[in-house]
Amino acid sequence: MPMMNANSLIRPAVVALAAGLLLSACISAPPSAPKVVDSTTPAQRLAAVDAIAGVDDTELSVQPLRDAQVDDLRETAIAKRKAGDLAGAAEALNQALLLVDNDPGILQERAEIALLQGDWSRAESLAKMAVDLGSRTGPLCRRHWATIEQSRLARAEKENAVSAHAQIEGCTVPGIKRY
Repeated sequence: MPMMNANSLIRPAVVALAAGLLLSACISAPPSAPKVVDSTTPAQRLAAVDAIAGVDDTELSVQPLRDAQVDDLRETAIAKRKAGDLAGAAEALNQALLLVDNDPGILQERAEIALLQGDWSRAESLAKMAVDLGSRTGPLCRRHWATIEQSRLARAEKENAVSAHAQIEGCTVPGIKRY
């Protein structure tokens, strides 16, 4: 029987240990839950805003008087949007905002174009400015908060979207009942 030294005993043990470690690294971990990808399109997000905003004939809704030049720019934006020219629509509304930077309706329209463009952060910031300047009631108020909600959902900020959605209900105030 040949004589074994310490090295000849340790070497096979180290090789076996290394092989075991390599094999254990090959064992796959259980698959993690598939990442949910939100496939909501910008147009679907705007449709959700439109649906939430809906006008209720029994509620109070205040509409501001507008400058004719601003109205022309708004109409241009609508036409460009319908033609698929979102950049042109955005530019027309940007021009309107240069004339009246504190009009919550125009800010909201611009936020909605940003939503259609997939510019979630801009859509939210414009809608927040509109909330700060605008009425706290009515369809426009609901549009602001629905735009903020959709912007947050698009950025996978679910908890923040829930808080924005909670604000929507407070925008509906019944009109005055007259007998």
